[in-house]
Amino acid sequence: MSAITQTPRHREVLTPSRRPPAPRSQLRLALRAFARDRGAVISAIFLLLVALAAIFAPLLTPYSPTSGDPVNRLAGIGTPGHPLGLDGQGRDILTRLLYGGRNSLLVALVPVAVVFPIALLIGLFAGYRRSRAGDLLMRILDVLFAFPLVLLAIALAAVLGAGLGNVMLSIGVTLVPYMARVAYTATVQESSKEYIEAARAYGAHPGHLMLRELAPNVVANLTVYATTLCGLMIVVAAGLSFLGVGVIPPSPDWGIMTADGSSVLLEGIYHVATIPGLVILLVSLAFNLVGDGVRDALDPRKRTS
Repeated sequence: MSAITQTPRHREVLTPSRRPPAPRSQLRLALRAFARDRGAVISAIFLLLVALAAIFAPLLTPYSPTSGDPVNRLAGIGTPGHPLGLDGQGRDILTRLLYGGRNSLLVALVPVAVVFPIALLIGLFAGYRRSRAGDLLMRILDVLFAFPLVLLAIALAAVLGAGLGNVMLSIGVTLVPYMARVAYTATVQESSKEYIEAARAYGAHPGHLMLRELAPNVVANLTVYATTLCGLMIVVAAGLSFLGVGVIPPSPDWGIMTADGSSVLLEGIYHVATIPGLVILLVSLAFNLVGDGVRDALDPRKRTS
């Protein structure tokens, strides 16, 4: 053994206890940052409870969401056996809220989840290649921006007809240009950064650059936007049902419940419309708070290690 390897200084460098700690993953740092956001954590727990209540609705209530007791119709909050009262057809409001959460959450989450990969691919292709085909594709999507999101969703739902599947399809179509624009903008911004230039100089294939280098960073931006959109889609879906172009009655839906309750507001009966309206507000607000928490957690400038 040489004299160099026997020096105390060299042995100190090789001591395992003096080695620098392994860097923590970005995902772990993001989760820790999200956990420090009390509003986002409470909102996430609330949304989880709402989803679980909707899934296990048959175990939480003994009543049917579509049949009721006409004798006790419009009974108020605190009625024995009906803590939130009954609607105009004698149906238990709590039961309809639980079952209605299934349709309302599906209409809000499924279109966003389906459009997410489509918008990601469109944004990556158009933002990185900057070809005529990509530019033409974005110009076509820009045409849809001429129509307000809610108005376009109403028009498509009216053309396709009422029903859960048609509502999700109409909402999904309206989301494509908005989510694709976010993915496109993020791709253009990331494409000019040094790590992409270095990968190009190294001779990386364009497909590798888009899917392995750009996509993870674009996904982070798109995830934040998609989370916020879920809250907006709760309101849009309820609005479609309120206008009669959404879920078909008597299927339970928060928008339908609000529409049914609006017919008795002038009679001084407020709980039928107020309760589902308040649920829509709280769920939409919770999605927005979760989206803000995800945004801050994924932004290295706003989190601390």
